[in-house]
Amino acid sequence: MDAAWRLMEERLGRGVRMSDVAGGAGVSRQAVYDHFGTRAELMVATVRYGDEVLGLDERLRRYRAAGSGVERLEAYVEFWGNYIPQIYGIARAMLAARETDEAVAAAWDDRMGAVYEACRNIIERLDRDGTLAPGWTLDEAADLLWTMLSIRNWESLTMERGWPTGRYVDRMQDLTRRVFVREPEDA
Repeated sequence: MDAAWRLMEERLGRGVRMSDVAGGAGVSRQAVYDHFGTRAELMVATVRYGDEVLGLDERLRRYRAAGSGVERLEAYVEFWGNYIPQIYGIARAMLAARETDEAVAAAWDDRMGAVYEACRNIIERLDRDGTLAPGWTLDEAADLLWTMLSIRNWESLTMERGWPTGRYVDRMQDLTRRVFVREPEDA
């Protein structure tokens, strides 16, 4: 997994073959195929491994323990805004390669599917709590939250416009509350 992760970053997600990973790991190509079956399975396992190494479960603890939808929203935006800088290299590599590489696209879809599930969970919790702002369907609200938290949006604000991570987190927490949380007088 270390070899696959390193090669993905070094090559910007392009041209990482099973034989390259095998060579980097000091094992046979057949051993990699025996363990993963397909290149797509290897890529999915690689990004999941990265999440494990970076302590994803621990980082999500506050979000998972949050009692209300508003608390979940704020905790997830804080987690995600601070996590993106840790995965940015591999994410950028995957974004560059996913259009032409089915295995990388499968890995990208797997991880972004997990982000979407969290967004959907937050919106459903806001709805159950009676705090989802009026006018939203669950699908539209989840879609927009997921898009607002996209890596490309983070990249534009932090890398291109120079926002520090803390400002990004604060502003996104404020923005997502304003968009998705019912005002107290509306309740």
